[in-house]
Amino acid sequence: MTQPSSMTHITTTGPGGPDVLVTTTGPVPTPLADEVLTRVAAAGVNRPDVAQRAGAYPPPPGASPIIGLEVAGDVVAVGADVAAYKIGDKVCALTNGGGYAQYCVAPAAQTLPWPKGYDALRAAAVPETYFTVWANLFMMGRLAAGESVLIHGGTSGIGVTAIQLAAALGSTAYATAGSDDKVAACIRLGAKAAINYRSHDFGEEIKRLTDGVGVNVVLDMVGATYFQRNIRALAIDGRLVQIAFLQGAKVAEFDLTPIMTRRLTITGSTMRPRSTAQKGEIAAQLRARVWPLLDAGRAGPEIFKVFPLAEAAAAHALMESSAHIGKIMLSVE
Repeated sequence: MTQPSSMTHITTTGPGGPDVLVTTTGPVPTPLADEVLTRVAAAGVNRPDVAQRAGAYPPPPGASPIIGLEVAGDVVAVGADVAAYKIGDKVCALTNGGGYAQYCVAPAAQTLPWPKGYDALRAAAVPETYFTVWANLFMMGRLAAGESVLIHGGTSGIGVTAIQLAAALGSTAYATAGSDDKVAACIRLGAKAAINYRSHDFGEEIKRLTDGVGVNVVLDMVGATYFQRNIRALAIDGRLVQIAFLQGAKVAEFDLTPIMTRRLTITGSTMRPRSTAQKGEIAAQLRARVWPLLDAGRAGPEIFKVFPLAEAAAAHALMESSAHIGKIMLSVE
């Protein structure tokens, strides 16, 4: 099959709201020596995409300016140094950009085969949240079997992934969510308990649920408004892992004493600026530890709604509404 020279993709008319996303055409990218080119069948929509559209999360040097951090499809070309994949392989990938398009390149090290029984939509729903959760909750946060974790935003794509992986790997998961329906969804996904943050103080509830001990890890994307309560929710030797700041990045005043007296660790990261080697190490750990779960039909993504590629603006509007439970997807086929 002859590969076309041009493709449809989503671009922006400038930083702004969802309405700046428009369909256009441009050249099909050419894979570098360590990259694969995928004909995209589906792409995921994620919070960093919203931030990039608004002008707050620019792509790293050398990355495609096209929005989109995860795709699934079939390989149509490979770089000279790629031995792990061949033309026709069905893969999903954590991209450095370029996902909202008919064709997308990604380093082979950030590319993984579809889990058994998955179609393109389910495969494309995996990379961004699973890379992020594995790197932050398990690698940096060191969550282990027998420990407990509080996961904020329990019905977000990140939250759904974190609850399921924590439960599947032997940890006790607690979660927060913004409605009773979402609380019920967290429990269905594997949380031991979930807290409606609109009607309850999660800090007090965690103390009650853990008999005053607290949790070993907190995974947070809210930021400043939760910071002091997160610290109070941690057990001795607890770890706070910060992955976003949806409600601010600056804490006006904070008593540092608990960090010392309870031996707390505060850490966090972003995924996109990491090197290919670093992302490749995360991919290798996912292949070894998480893919067997997915292959067995466990701990998989929850897809809330699918939009055609041309309706990316509507997908972003839904993301910003926070009305979803799980992943928002784009169908590119």
